[in-house]
Amino acid sequence: MSAARTPQLPPFGHKPQPYTGPSYEETLATRKKYLNPTLFMYYKKPLMVVEGNMQYVWDETGRRYLDAFGGIVTVSVGHCHPKVNKAAIDQINRISHTTTIYLNNQITEYAEKLAAKMPGNLKCVYFVNSGSEANDLAMLMARLYTGNYDLVALRNCYHGGVASVMGLTSHSTWKFNVPHSFGIHHALMPDTYRGVWGRNDPGAGKKYAADVKDLILNATSGKVAGFFAESIQGVGGVVVFPDGYLKEAYRIVREHGGVCIADEVQAGFGRTGKAYWGFETQGVIPDIVTMAKSIGNGAPLAAVVTTPEIAQAMTQRIHFNTFGGNPVSMAIGKAVLEVIDEENLMERSRVLGDRFLAGLNKMKDKYEVLGDVRGAGLMVAMEFVTDKASKTPNKDACGQVFERARELGALIGKGGLFGNIIRITPPMCVSEADIDFLLEVLDIALSEI
Repeated sequence: MSAARTPQLPPFGHKPQPYTGPSYEETLATRKKYLNPTLFMYYKKPLMVVEGNMQYVWDETGRRYLDAFGGIVTVSVGHCHPKVNKAAIDQINRISHTTTIYLNNQITEYAEKLAAKMPGNLKCVYFVNSGSEANDLAMLMARLYTGNYDLVALRNCYHGGVASVMGLTSHSTWKFNVPHSFGIHHALMPDTYRGVWGRNDPGAGKKYAADVKDLILNATSGKVAGFFAESIQGVGGVVVFPDGYLKEAYRIVREHGGVCIADEVQAGFGRTGKAYWGFETQGVIPDIVTMAKSIGNGAPLAAVVTTPEIAQAMTQRIHFNTFGGNPVSMAIGKAVLEVIDEENLMERSRVLGDRFLAGLNKMKDKYEVLGDVRGAGLMVAMEFVTDKASKTPNKDACGQVFERARELGALIGKGGLFGNIIRITPPMCVSEADIDFLLEVLDIALSEI
């Protein structure tokens, strides 16, 4: 019986420190008393994480887990990576805060390194603290530069939680019943699993992009400020666009006066394995790129990168960010870039992502509840259905696999409007043995449904 199988985590040399803080029960009670009740927790019995090292985390009892969600697609090079930690500590011991009203070498050195990773004329960097901030700033840039107001985003997208980008986001579960979305319009999601045009249609990209033009002509003045798209939709369930979609959508938007904004908050920094930036897999160069999460390996860091011409539009007024460009964050960001290159993590993402997807596709053929498997590199999703013919979302099956994986030692994520999609985005330092362990865990969990 599958229930008798007990997968074993690969050997790992790190020994966690004994936990000496407040008990699990005390910590949970204090959280409920003092933290905002909107903060949700994973699992029926919430997990307490007290230590991390590379691709693993430990709870207060000393139990180790494979972090296959990477702190929500955020831990890129590994928990407590020694080079990143050293960079942070060295900078803290020198000076931890300056602001951009003074010169400091850390922000200039990092901006130069980050700009070198960008194609075309994307050479002007503005540092902020979160993906939501980055997208809010990109909205402002697009409107100032073009002189237009309307923005186009995609259905099923997620661009953050602050009031302005809540309007960009297209999931009712993330949108409060308050005024928002002024001047924002949502085009058809280019979903080749559930949509009208599937993966076997070579013209799917252009067909989905045609809706962007239809939307502009019917819902706006015919002129737009910009077009926002995650290079791969993350929260929406790792939706990978059909070939040619962004190229055609970008052409249409530019034809109608807009700029093109790529949200690389989840797909960037080599995670797809195919390219450093997700938009490169579609053969396009955006006018503005927003990034966060993997950029700081867990540190509160984000950025907007654009052309000098677009950036110039911001000089009409004073614009300032107190913590954007913090020297500690800059030192961390620079170290992350270096580690990705030195440890060849983009190639590792490609090789291990292919291995993982191959294993998941075998499971898709084996289990009726696993309707779709998709992704690129180490950004992967499993979509659960009641049956393959109807594709009816199966939230219960998804929940069972989610909980069972934790019991067996693997932490994974969830997503999708209907809560029926498992998201798997581990730190890029995972090994072949970790991937095989994760496949075994998921196979056991699926076999028990």
